Amino acid sequence: MKKLLALLVTLAFTAVFAQEVRITGYGGQDPAIVVRLLDEVIGPDLEAEGITLKYEPLEGDYNPALFNQLSAGTAGDIFYIPGETAPGIIATGKVLPLDEAGVDTSAFIPSLLEPYTVDGKVYGIPKDFNTLALHYNKDLFDEAGVEYPNDEDTWETFAEKVRGVAALGGDVKGVCFPAGFDRFGAFAYAAGWQPFDAEGKTNLLDDKLKTAVTWYTDLVKEGVAVQPTDIGAGWTGDCLKSDNVGVAIEGAWILGFLRDNAPNLQYGTAKMPIGPSGSRGNFSFSVAYGLNADSANKEAAVKVLEALTSEKAQQWVLQQGLAIPSRSAIADNPYFAEETPEAMANKAVFEGASDGNVYGFQFGSVGLDWQTPINAALAAIMTGQKDVDTALADAQTELDALMSR
Repeated sequence: MKKLLALLVTLAFTAVFAQEVRITGYGGQDPAIVVRLLDEVIGPDLEAEGITLKYEPLEGDYNPALFNQLSAGTAGDIFYIPGETAPGIIATGKVLPLDEAGVDTSAFIPSLLEPYTVDGKVYGIPKDFNTLALHYNKDLFDEAGVEYPNDEDTWETFAEKVRGVAALGGDVKGVCFPAGFDRFGAFAYAAGWQPFDAEGKTNLLDDKLKTAVTWYTDLVKEGVAVQPTDIGAGWTGDCLKSDNVGVAIEGAWILGFLRDNAPNLQYGTAKMPIGPSGSRGNFSFSVAYGLNADSANKEAAVKVLEALTSEKAQQWVLQQGLAIPSRSAIADNPYFAEETPEAMANKAVFEGASDGNVYGFQFGSVGLDWQTPINAALAAIMTGQKDVDTALADAQTELDALMSR
């Protein structure tokens, strides 16, 4: 009788003092995944502490919807911070610095924290991430009698390999190269170029960038590389699926696409090639959890944030094949030792965050518009409308005007 009474008292106490922590995030496929994470993995332990969880997806264009909620004071206690818009979100003053909340971020890959760090303060913990890697069609390389791409490749050896594949002729091309900084930028970083100097300015006339642009666009003009649009493809995943292109440069998101759309494709994955700087270049694409500075449940929100990014939660995410977790210790996970195409691809993508010149996919207060002049320059060079020097000079003029607004 006493045990029953104690249980009833505990339940009544929990019901009265339970704190609901609201999590604002993406719509689409995210709700089903996050709700499972909340219900199956972290929810039971938090409920025992009197904390209930509610996921509130923002359908449609997430960024303007979040800014509206932050302005109106209706955002969740925890909310997603996309890496590409993190500077603007942090600048609202509505994100609580994690050190002020007592959150330890030392267990996470340093390059992944950088996009969420301002003046030495960390404002978000990436829930997961991606980097770029070389995903290649084994059958085409075998047919061409060419060695597969590997982690020791330099720009030169990689170029020779894709030239060998393109030599098969017909509709076959060696690699898919879009006219976009979101893929080309990895090569710019491998050349040692930095997108911003100490004053926050961008120099598109830097010889290091010119070297990368020339190498990248020359392979297209040579007929070894192809833009996706030139073969009726929407992105490089379509290029690889077509069975006529040797290499696509993508993150681990391509794996599910290939599983569903090219189940018979025999593919492998290697790290990005080493550039003139002696290092690889790469992007980190990530979304972080941030704490609402105006939350009335800060203490409970901190516990939820720590649970969402805990080893237990990240292990679940990895095992489900949903994304690549952000904790450094995940490097020793047995999953990465499996000799399956997907496990080996995920390992290459995971290691990409700590190998070479890695920058967050983020371009300051200008946002993604920063890429537009560079993308136009790449397209003009690839199609023969402009030479490298003219295209970069024009892009610099356009970017200067954009950044001065």
